[in-house]
Amino acid sequence: MTEKTTTLMKDIPAIRWTALIFLAFAMFCAYIFMDILSPVKSILETTRGWDSDAFGTYAGSETFLNVFIFFLIIAGIILDKMGVRFTAILSGIVMIIGAAINWYSVTTIFVGTGLENWFTHHLNYIPIFEEIGVSPFYQGMPASAKLASVGFMIFGCGVEMAGITVSRGIVKWFKGKELALAMGSEMALARLGVATCMIFSPLIAKADILGGADVSHSVAFGVILLMIALIMFIAYFFMDKKLDAQTGEAEEKDDLFKIRDIGTIFSSSGFWLVALLCVLYYSAIFPFQKYAVNMLECNLSFTELAQDSFWISGTAITIQYLIMLIVAGASFSSNFCEKKSKILLLAFSIVFLVIYCFMSYKRQSAGAIFSVFPLLAVGITPILGNYIDKKGKAASMLMLGSILLIVCHLTFAYLLPQLKGQEIGGVILAFGTILVLGASFSLVPASLWPSVPKLVDHKVIGSAYALIFWIQNIGLWLFPLLIGKILTSSNQELINDPTISETLKPIMYNYTNPLIMLALLGVAAFILGFALKIVDKKKGLGLELPNIKE
Repeated sequence: MTEKTTTLMKDIPAIRWTALIFLAFAMFCAYIFMDILSPVKSILETTRGWDSDAFGTYAGSETFLNVFIFFLIIAGIILDKMGVRFTAILSGIVMIIGAAINWYSVTTIFVGTGLENWFTHHLNYIPIFEEIGVSPFYQGMPASAKLASVGFMIFGCGVEMAGITVSRGIVKWFKGKELALAMGSEMALARLGVATCMIFSPLIAKADILGGADVSHSVAFGVILLMIALIMFIAYFFMDKKLDAQTGEAEEKDDLFKIRDIGTIFSSSGFWLVALLCVLYYSAIFPFQKYAVNMLECNLSFTELAQDSFWISGTAITIQYLIMLIVAGASFSSNFCEKKSKILLLAFSIVFLVIYCFMSYKRQSAGAIFSVFPLLAVGITPILGNYIDKKGKAASMLMLGSILLIVCHLTFAYLLPQLKGQEIGGVILAFGTILVLGASFSLVPASLWPSVPKLVDHKVIGSAYALIFWIQNIGLWLFPLLIGKILTSSNQELINDPTISETLKPIMYNYTNPLIMLALLGVAAFILGFALKIVDKKKGLGLELPNIKE
């Protein structure tokens, strides 16, 4: 008599990839909200009184509680103790609460309230944090920016908790299978949220709806998407629960988390190199995204289009977004096709990418131009992930990504300003550099995140991801602030010039110094990548080995 064997859900490709779609789409929505105000920075300056310091402080606030109140460490412990399902839904709820506060802060409803008056006269001095120079607020910061920062802090707790939860969930469903491909695919879809944000946030903010144009409309759009993200997590909840029923595992672990587990993680030199590489990579990209649209506004020449122009109509924007989805879908699908079909799909996606770039140019919008950022990554990230799953070379890929990072930021710093006034040349250089920057960033999820399970024990993977995210968040808190302060100090002459209109100043900044700083992060990442390769060879960590076990 033979024993009946049950095929696990995670062993069926269609089911495990469905689980990935739920997790990835939730992060897609979260990424949209993360940068929802970035494309409208100049509008915030003119309508809400946020200067670069206020915007930089707001942008850095997302990670404040994670870094200084150690919420990410707590989130990792919650994840290891309570499991993926509980933590996913908790993160979705926390994101919505923070986003709702963020929305209220930039509405006209907030203006003139007692709450606005309270924020104006309070939180200007916070003991201890002020003394060590890490206060999340400052004297003279607009009340709306302060409350927005509070909401963004709460949202940041939720989104980073979601990030480590999704990473743990992918490991759970894909370990020993297409782990790098799955992580790369998740991040590729999530990054489409950046493009979606860059395209629709300015459109929604400027739309004459519900009483007129208002940046709060964009934030409200983001809040609705986060509600959809929570629904995705709930759908994943039931899939994951059924998987555990098959395996006989429980969400609550028998082995309780112990503080000494953190010591075990910290004792790994490979872990530290991966963590530091992560903070350098992400600090050179995410803070840049907050300022990228404004940087393009300052370095490219745009022609103001007539109000009845087709290129700024909702129809044109919708068509462009559909073309973006075609580019993303065709390039992504090529990863799962035979050679002949792969070539056809890639050629198809390239043609539509050119059309997409042409439409972005015709729209004369910095946000539309920067929206191409994730498109090359969508096609390349799964390819790289698939390569690393089958061939390995993760550490080598990280070094390549560092080189591309350096080249892109130096191009923005020195070459792009030289082409200001040359409409076609500047736009072509901007498109090319943005696409390469997105491709370089695609090396991180494909190479770095799948390496973590090779460095730590399975039972503390959640805590390991949390610690890496915590270290990463230090950079994500610090560098938006530094960019804002360097931008302000580098443009004092412009800021203090009474002959220049206040509405023109936000699109005349010199971004050279902040971009040099970001390029130096790439240099440091390259050095660490080289060190990681040496350590991997010496200690046999397996970072250069394939993920798929034959």
